[in-house]
Amino acid sequence: MQTLTLLLLALTITSGGFSRAAAALGGNTNTVYSPCSDTRIQRSDGFTFGIAFSSRASFFMNQTVLLSPCDRRLTLAAMNSQLSVFRPKIDEISLLSINTSSFFPDNYGGYMVAFAGRKYAARSPPAFIANSTYTVTSFTLVMEFQKGRLQNLFWKRDGCASCKGNSNFVCLNKQDCAIRTPSCKGRGGTVDCSLGIQLAFSGTDKHLAVLNSWYEVENMKQYSLYGLYSNLKSSLTSQFNNFF
Repeated sequence: MQTLTLLLLALTITSGGFSRAAAALGGNTNTVYSPCSDTRIQRSDGFTFGIAFSSRASFFMNQTVLLSPCDRRLTLAAMNSQLSVFRPKIDEISLLSINTSSFFPDNYGGYMVAFAGRKYAARSPPAFIANSTYTVTSFTLVMEFQKGRLQNLFWKRDGCASCKGNSNFVCLNKQDCAIRTPSCKGRGGTVDCSLGIQLAFSGTDKHLAVLNSWYEVENMKQYSLYGLYSNLKSSLTSQFNNFF
């Protein structure tokens, strides 16, 4: 698997609202930097996880059992797949962004799986990103920890509430807002279809401190980090009236 260029912007919830935080590698108390290694975390640690891009079928063994991309029974390294590795800070709402001006997810199967760990492997369900007709650019990923150990990753959908009534978008399967792929830069159009993933945390750390950032995302669900920080880049959101 090849590794993609990525951008991580971390945001800290403060008593006055939101403030920018350091974007780099999060805290230093967690010394595990491989997404395929196990660890236990505390609040403010950095945490490394990966997102693999491939076809939906490639994440399953015998077409029935969903495995982590760290599982050697999957042969993603020999397939037409790509990998991004991120290290956000625990319990900060983060925006993960992948520039798709030269990386076209539909060329690599059109699906993604978030994952971390090996013995205690956790992985998300495969999420559709793109095909030659439609591209989904905005996602919310929640990481659930119990006593500092990652237990689950899941994609949170809004049922297309963010694009209701906007003719520039199509509601796929009554859950994802998508733009027509030919409208994207590099595909014949002018829209920046970079992939944006809002990341939040729930559960408890290894000291049983509660991780709260998921509840903050729920409270601001009518917005997105792209909309709140439109000066980050010229994004799809800003081009279509910051409706996310």
